[in-house]
Amino acid sequence: MKKRYLTPAIIGVVLASMTMTSCIGSFRLTHSVLKWNQQVGSKVINEIVFFAFWVLPVYEVTSLADLLVINSIEFWSGRNPLTASVKVVDTDHGRYTIACDSKGYEVTNTSTGVSYRLDFMEATATWALDYQGVSYPLMTMVDENHVKAVTPSGDFRLVELSDEGLQAYAGEVFAVNPGVAMAFGE
Repeated sequence: MKKRYLTPAIIGVVLASMTMTSCIGSFRLTHSVLKWNQQVGSKVINEIVFFAFWVLPVYEVTSLADLLVINSIEFWSGRNPLTASVKVVDTDHGRYTIACDSKGYEVTNTSTGVSYRLDFMEATATWALDYQGVSYPLMTMVDENHVKAVTPSGDFRLVELSDEGLQAYAGEVFAVNPGVAMAFGE
């Protein structure tokens, strides 16, 4: 191979290896722009905006930013920086910050500093409470209409995801721990 073709060949191989890996990322920034475009107006206006964004290189820039920066961060950290958000919630029991990321939620009582995480474990389809380094499973998704939820005794029971099923489960929890009922205004 001639020397003048060696550098472009190496660059091509490196770029191909970066773009053709099994982890392509979520392209969250590009999808956000596309989603916004779909809400602009009628089909005609959406198509005009879509075409304009290709001509003005909005989509090209967002795709490049996703490809080179955001998806790399997501690959190495396991979390997409664009999915993170923080909300402040005021309740009768204090002010809480809820930080959302791609794995779950970090809930912190701002007055006491006590915090815990709610994480969704995809492998087992389970929501778990992580408090002081110990993980407590709360519920496991069974199918579209049922979950296995933790009972006050620590066992799991099948709960139907209907008004009747949820009310029966709440009644069981509130009967054992009236403080929970008061916290929810029951």
